[in-house]
Order: sequence, then structure tokens, then C-alpha cells
Amino acid sequence: MDNDEKINAEKAWEATLGQLKSSLDRQTFSTLLGAAKFVSQTNNTFVISVPNAFTRDWLEQRLTETIVRLLSGIIEAPQQVKFVVDNGEPAEPAIKNTTEYLTQNGKPYGRTLTINARYTFDNFVIGSSNNFAHAACRAVAEIPSSAYNPLFLYSGVGLGKTHLMHAIGNHIIKNTEKNVLYVSSEEFTNDFINSIQRHENTTFREKYRNADVLLIDDIQFIIGKESTQEEFFHTFNTLYQQDKQIVITSDRSPKSMSTLDERMRSRFEWGLTVDIQPPDIETRIAILASKAERINRKIPMDVLELIAKGIQSNIRELEGALTRILAVSDLCKRPLDKDLVLMSLADMIPAHAGLQTSDIVNAVAKTFGVDPEKIMSRDRSRDVSLSRQVVMYLMREEENVSLPQIGQALGGRDHSTVIHGCEKIASLLESDNRFRRQFNQVRDQLYGMPHPVAV
Repeated sequence: MDNDEKINAEKAWEATLGQLKSSLDRQTFSTLLGAAKFVSQTNNTFVISVPNAFTRDWLEQRLTETIVRLLSGIIEAPQQVKFVVDNGEPAEPAIKNTTEYLTQNGKPYGRTLTINARYTFDNFVIGSSNNFAHAACRAVAEIPSSAYNPLFLYSGVGLGKTHLMHAIGNHIIKNTEKNVLYVSSEEFTNDFINSIQRHENTTFREKYRNADVLLIDDIQFIIGKESTQEEFFHTFNTLYQQDKQIVITSDRSPKSMSTLDERMRSRFEWGLTVDIQPPDIETRIAILASKAERINRKIPMDVLELIAKGIQSNIRELEGALTRILAVSDLCKRPLDKDLVLMSLADMIPAHAGLQTSDIVNAVAKTFGVDPEKIMSRDRSRDVSLSRQVVMYLMREEENVSLPQIGQALGGRDHSTVIHGCEKIASLLESDNRFRRQFNQVRDQLYGMPHPVAV
């Protein structure tokens, strides 16, 4: 394999990882593919190194067919994949948790997770949907235990909770001598079970209760595990009473965890609870531009805008889409333009024929609870006017209908009225979380774009 072929094969593997990252849950991807490295490609067979035999066996049994399909689609020729065990160092830089715990026989206790050094406040893209969460996390990182304790972050999948949590850990480790422990709720549960099996309850409690800062990800997974909830309840109390900082993430708010122990729910609400909304169009474009800058690629703005319009709610999918487009461009020697985006993301951006005005009016009326006929009338009541402006915005931004045509379709209104309506909706999308959820529901009905369920 010459250098050009190797580079193309590596890019194909990176594009495959990008697609897998958007389809697998974060924990599975990080654990099983986070350390996978491209080795070579010979005779249409990709050789991928993994850190241990367990990972190799799991990938061979569960993901081989999917990976082969993705690689074959990118290369445009049938491919195979072979996983080999490599005892080398991990490819990604990381900062380990600052305290190590040993069992009585001297072996490491439990599975060690790491704080990823790539996730910092500096490379977190701030927008109207996440600026409050960013500010809260920054305050906690600057003065642990003094700002907000506990800090509870919640949002849908792929919106930046874990990035902010790692950024807190990185900042504290860099600037203080505090012991920082980052774990997922799954690891907490597994450690607790192992401590019971090994009769090592003291070691388990030392690991968690000696931390100065506890960062626990995806806490919703302890719901229904009564013994684990009880142990975490006591861990939480101990740390809180010792004035230690606790940061928790979840996919839902404490109030939405209906089966969570009431004592635990009340403690989660003692400090500050912050939600992260799906990013607006400007933030999505900024995220794509930031990623392009990090990998030293120049991408036309109209291409970034098309990607950002098509993928609205999940930042992982957004970045994975960009990775795929760049890979297809490099491998197929095609320019970065709108046609390439539509071809590369055909399965991620559902194609739709131009919608009729009546389709948009009916979808908006259903979500906002108004009569479709009133939207088309001269009714100027508040709810009807707002619904009409949503229709204007969708016709302009999604269907690219001209201002005069929009005005004509909605009862003969002039173009200045349409401009005002579009500007008002754009402003509400930036400032009003409840309205943004309603707008996403309308868009989901019309274009099939997924969005996190509002909680």
C-alpha cells in the first residue's frame, strides 16, 4: 500500500467511526471503539487494532457486519475487516482520575475511566441553547463546592453534557491539587456489585468518598436499582456534608425520574439544575466551523449551512455528518458542494418534495392549538399571529419561498410583514426554550427530523 492509498483507507476508517459514533450509545462507543486504531488495508481487508481480546471478540460477534457494510459503502467496493490485539498505548491523550485505589491483593479496583483532555471550556462552542449551562459549569470549575453544589445537568443525547463535565474535571486538575473522580453510573453500579462479591466494601467507599470532586455521568441508569440507589444516597450525603463538589448528568430532569427514590430526587435539586437545549442554526454552523478549523479544512459556508439545517438536534450526528462528507470528498475526489452533501447524507437528511402551504399551516395549527382557517384569515389575536409567523418562517427558511410569494399565500400580506414575522420567530428560537420545543415538534411532523423529548 502506497502513502496515498493508506491515507484514503485511514480516512475511510475515520468516516466509519464517525457514523458508528452517531448510532451507538456513548458508553459503548467509548469503551469498545475509543482505542481502536487503523493498521492497514490490503486485498480489500481492513486491519484494526484493539487493546484486548475481549474487545476483539465483542466487535467480531456484534459489529463486524455493520462495519463491513459502512466501509464497503465508503470505498465503493466490497471490504472485510480483521481485528487484532495491540498492547500499545492508547491513541487519544487523556488525564487519569487523580486517585488510584487498590484491592487487598494489590490489583486496581474496578475499571478505571479517564477524563478526556480534548474536552475543555476553550473548545466548547457557546450558543443561546447552552450558555447558561456553560456559565454554571465554569463557575463550579473555578470555585468547587462554593458555587453550585450539586450541579445537575440534563439534556437529550449528544448535546454537550459530557463535554462540560470533562471540562470541569480538566480545569480543576490543571489548577488545583484536588482529587477528581469521573465515573459513569454504570461503573458506580459495577463497582458496587464487585465490592459485594469480593467483600471489599471499605475499598469501594474509600474510592468514592475520598474524592474532592465527584463527576458522575448518566445517573438515570441507577433508576430501578434499589441497592445501588441506597449506596449512592449515602455516598452523596457523605460528600455533601464534607463540602465536596458533586456534578451529575442525566437525560432527564430530577422531577421526570418518576421511579427515583424521593430522598435522592430532593438531593439532586438542592443545588442548581440546568437543561441544555438543541442548538440553534447559528450554533450548529459555529460547531461545524470549529471542527473544520481544528482539522485544518476550508469548507464553504453554504455547505456548512446545509448540514446544519438538515441535522438539528444532535451534535454528535452533526460532527459525524461532517466527517462523512469530508471522507467522501477525499476518497471520491469530489468538490465540497451542496450536491455532495445531499448525496453523502441521503440517509441522515430525509429528502422531501416541496411542501404545500396547507401542509405547513395544518402542522403549525395542530401544535399551537389554533384553527388553520384563522391562520389564513385577518385574525390578529396573539396565538393566531404567532402561529402565522411560524408558517412564514418555515416557508422562508425551509422551503426557500420568496417573501412576496409567502405574503400572497397567507392572504395577501406585504413582504415587510413577512420579514417582521421571520425576525420575530428567529428571536424566539434563541430566547424561549418552550417555544423552541414547540417549533421542533412542528418541524419533526413536516420533515421527520428527530428532536429530544421535552421534559
